Amino acid sequence: MPSNIKSTLIVLVAWLCVGTPQVAVADDFPVTVRHAFGETTVQARPERVATVAWANHEVPLALGIVPVGFARANFGDDDGDGLLPWVGKRLEELGAEVPPLFDEGDGIDFEAVAAAQPDIILAAYSGLSRSDYDTLSRIAPVIPYTDGPWSTGWREMIRLNSAGLGMTEEGEALIARIEGQIAEVVSNHPEVAGKSAMFVTHLDIRDLSVIRFYSANDPRVRFLEDLGLRSPQAVIEATVPGKYSGEMSAEKIDAFADVDIVVSYGGRALFDRVKSNLLTSRMKTVEDGAVVLLGNDPVGTAANPTPLSIPWVLDDYVSRLADAARRVR
Repeated sequence: MPSNIKSTLIVLVAWLCVGTPQVAVADDFPVTVRHAFGETTVQARPERVATVAWANHEVPLALGIVPVGFARANFGDDDGDGLLPWVGKRLEELGAEVPPLFDEGDGIDFEAVAAAQPDIILAAYSGLSRSDYDTLSRIAPVIPYTDGPWSTGWREMIRLNSAGLGMTEEGEALIARIEGQIAEVVSNHPEVAGKSAMFVTHLDIRDLSVIRFYSANDPRVRFLEDLGLRSPQAVIEATVPGKYSGEMSAEKIDAFADVDIVVSYGGRALFDRVKSNLLTSRMKTVEDGAVVLLGNDPVGTAANPTPLSIPWVLDDYVSRLADAARRVR
């Protein structure tokens, strides 16, 4: 098959898999990527790749490219070096030095990004505002999200970012490899399949009057679906375009009657408080103890799935979900 036809077919497959057209041309540069703010054209294959926001640097790293700068980890960084363990491991595998890390504690450090002199800025999974996008675009072509802030799934993150790099085919191969790893691990835990699960964003141990949760747009929820779980009706009904979360008064706790498993961040003290609360204790999954509590550790971090984190924590995460599934009455 001629290479130009092959490249076009690959792009068409990517369009169908993501759900909306994004890559307007094949990997022969220039490449144009459509997104929430319009479209970005990359004139030539980028040599200096920078990324902002969460985990976008994992796409070029997985494809063998070391970015000239990326965001410092601000969650799950046990040793304080700014790198999550799977990122540090990948840099070692590539024999690479740690590049400049952008401190995004107060938002994007535009000066640091500019100092890295990138040819492209990857931000497929991010919360970029229009102003952020416009400012970054003065530095280099930017690849942001297509639908809404913080709603890009790990597959779409790979597809968007790899498209900007002119590596669509390699991106699809990476997706297929990760999907194979997921299928292998999930096959060992059939008790998870078909259970319903909701991912609670935050529970305030001092005030349990409101239940806040990630919607079906959020990558954490979509990852649960990858693992064979399904969203309960209340989460589905709360899911609206462009929104990654929802909330409901605890007085309506009966709306969560079809929830088998709850995943959230927190420790034993939080669960004890939830179990003793007059309203939240009525939730079936709390009565069953079918709760997965995640901490500021690799598994808690990787519950928001990324290209390098998925294989790193897959066994542990699915095992925790399976333990909860076995408690469901």
